[in-house]
Amino acid sequence: MTQGKILIVDDDPQIRRVLRTTLVVQGYEVADARSGEDALEKLREGKYDLILLDMNMEGMDGIETCREIRASSDVAIVMLTVRDTERDKVSALDAGADDYVTKPFSTPELLARVRAALRRVPSLENGPQVIKAGELELDLQARRIRLRGNSIRLTPKEFELLRYLALHPNIPIPHMKLLQAVWGPDYGEEVEYLRVFINQLRKKIEADPGSPQFILTEPWVGYRFNM
Repeated sequence: MTQGKILIVDDDPQIRRVLRTTLVVQGYEVADARSGEDALEKLREGKYDLILLDMNMEGMDGIETCREIRASSDVAIVMLTVRDTERDKVSALDAGADDYVTKPFSTPELLARVRAALRRVPSLENGPQVIKAGELELDLQARRIRLRGNSIRLTPKEFELLRYLALHPNIPIPHMKLLQAVWGPDYGEEVEYLRVFINQLRKKIEADPGSPQFILTEPWVGYRFNM
């Protein structure tokens, strides 16, 4: 049984070959695209669980490609780039990426990031399956969010983050605990991830993202879901 279907998007054929070999050995089904336009065409033709997307391609670059993908898909996206500034990381996450890997990277690091992007926190059988907070409703089993009766589309990581917060209402959750709960035990220092994802969630579920009702910031600590 395949571990998942991955699309590699990079304009360097050698990198595509290396990544394909590495992932196939690990049991993933792999396809590749040499440009952003090629990637969008492949996404119209088939479904993927994860996209490894180079940030610095010629023509349609990774940021633009990521935004185009996010306009219609919640597929997991890991951005690959030679740049390593916080500004570049935030740009990638703002465009809709779930994670970010800096080239050159080791095989164990890449595989860890792939597993983290594909990671889904199991539902709690004995816990609540539907959570309501004001006009916001989370159906955890169906992975659906409704606000004032309207469906809200979240990326997988946005959903996992909101679910974890909602399952621990009115309690300040530290940054490290949130990162490890949603992305996995190898994370903990990537506070910029949380800033970007919390901002994205607020834009989708808050009437006034600048004065949030549901997701509150606990200064120097983390975030709290208000019920």
